[in-house]
Amino acid sequence: MLVLVDMYARLVVDDAKLLGAVRWGFVAAVATSVGTLPVVLSIKFSQRANDAMLGFGAGVMLAASSFSLILPALTIAGEQGAGPWHAGGIVSAGIFFGAFGLLLLDRVMPHEHFVKGVEGASTQKLKRVWLFVFAICLHNFPEGLSIGVGFGGPDDVGARVLAIGISAQDIPEGLVIALALTSVGYGRLLAVGVAVLSGLIEPIAAIIGVVVVGLSEAMLPWGLAAAAGAMLFVISHEIIPESHRQGHESAATQGLIIGFVLMMLLDTALG
Repeated sequence: MLVLVDMYARLVVDDAKLLGAVRWGFVAAVATSVGTLPVVLSIKFSQRANDAMLGFGAGVMLAASSFSLILPALTIAGEQGAGPWHAGGIVSAGIFFGAFGLLLLDRVMPHEHFVKGVEGASTQKLKRVWLFVFAICLHNFPEGLSIGVGFGGPDDVGARVLAIGISAQDIPEGLVIALALTSVGYGRLLAVGVAVLSGLIEPIAAIIGVVVVGLSEAMLPWGLAAAAGAMLFVISHEIIPESHRQGHESAATQGLIIGFVLMMLLDTALG
């Protein structure tokens, strides 16, 4: 990580993008921590409310991947000289790269879904709490990457809107993580600590995103599309199945629509 940052500092004069990515990555991490407060205060939530919050997070991420990542990627590719089909091909390839890259990590990395259970190789040798940590990192990495890629581009306002949307989604996410850990027998202190620490993957991923994009402008549409693909994978593979598994599909769907509309309004009105 230090080598990447040093390369960026040597090759790119303007470090405001790096500073913005790190700053908003930490804002997202803090938002995850804020979400754990009800667990700290021993406030109970129903499973229906948990699933609705998961759906809300999925809606925010879905709108962010569409309006803050894919559409700007198409526009930037066109501005770099690509025709409509060429730009669409670049963005499509980037989406596949991000989604299948995360799918590969999901297959190789042992982790545990909150309800589905253990998945991946060599799970017997790992304590269950670390399987949760791996799953959380898989979930948070594309969010932080999206923040970094957004700040690596020319649209600072759009990057801030994207970061605000992801941070808003991280609040219920932090709560869900802490509640999921306590529901399977972990103490409040450990559950909150793991949820808080899981948010720190986002500023790290944000640094990676802004550094990679900053090294070459041609990488920007690819980076935006890859971040969108990774988020789409998380939405379909992790969040929606978890939110529907307890029989509260209606509440989860309502939350998804509310989250999507809220993020769309933020993006179109402020961006």
